[in-house]
Amino acid sequence: MPTDTDTLTSLFEEHRPMLLGVAYRMLGRTADAEDVVQEAWLRWTAADRAAVREPRAFLVRITTRLAVDRLRQAQARRESYIGPWLPEPLVTDFGPAVPDTAERALLAESVSLAVLVVLESLSPLERAVFVLREAFGFPFGEIATALDRSEAAVRQLAGRARRHVDEGRPRYDVDPAERRDLTERFLSAATGGDLGELLALLAPDVRLVGDSGGKSKAPLRIIESADKVGRFLAAVTQGGEALYEVRFLELNGAPAVLVLADGKPDSVFQVETRDGRVQCVYIIRNPDKLQGLVDPADA
Repeated sequence: MPTDTDTLTSLFEEHRPMLLGVAYRMLGRTADAEDVVQEAWLRWTAADRAAVREPRAFLVRITTRLAVDRLRQAQARRESYIGPWLPEPLVTDFGPAVPDTAERALLAESVSLAVLVVLESLSPLERAVFVLREAFGFPFGEIATALDRSEAAVRQLAGRARRHVDEGRPRYDVDPAERRDLTERFLSAATGGDLGELLALLAPDVRLVGDSGGKSKAPLRIIESADKVGRFLAAVTQGGEALYEVRFLELNGAPAVLVLADGKPDSVFQVETRDGRVQCVYIIRNPDKLQGLVDPADA
């Protein structure tokens, strides 16, 4: 292992995107993920160079263990969270580093709101194994070393995590163009107050999940059925198009709408679709989760 500062920094920066990806999928918050990666950097610079045989494996091990510890603390705090909890939206741009369509789809799915919500039902160790195996393709032996568990135990954790995710994850369409089109039509119908058009876009068993953390107005319970969701949206968005700025962007691997008031993030809307209709509506209004979506210079 090299010991000069420039080389150590270069090696760490090479792996930083992957480390942030692991930490975010573990924690569901970019600020927490960045804190974990910063702590990993401190441990990386202080590590005994003679003991670090493979930088990537060392960094993944440190980051994963730090994320597991932080997730245990976060899960305890989330028990007192006001209303439904959703992950902090993440601007995704996989860029030219991921040219393969299948790999891009896998990365997008692993960071989707639907999957991250299901991952909340896993234990921290199950979640770590699932993230490392399913999202990043790490071999079981390397995961076992990262978590200080036997390979047999890791395989058991992986099987249990996969079953939980398969049972809990709804099946949605993933075509980005179709979702963008349906999102635009959905937004137009909602802001236009056209309940009939809105209901035509909603699946009969549609769900609306709002996350405010008690810090802004949003439903404190999940709303279900097309009639209830449609009437709620028509009521809260009527006339709002004149007061807000709307931007389309990609969040968590899918099209989403960012609503700004006076240049500041007010809310995020994202829809999940199936068979040409909206199956789930996510609304994130907790201001703590929206701060990173707009550059202060653009506000």
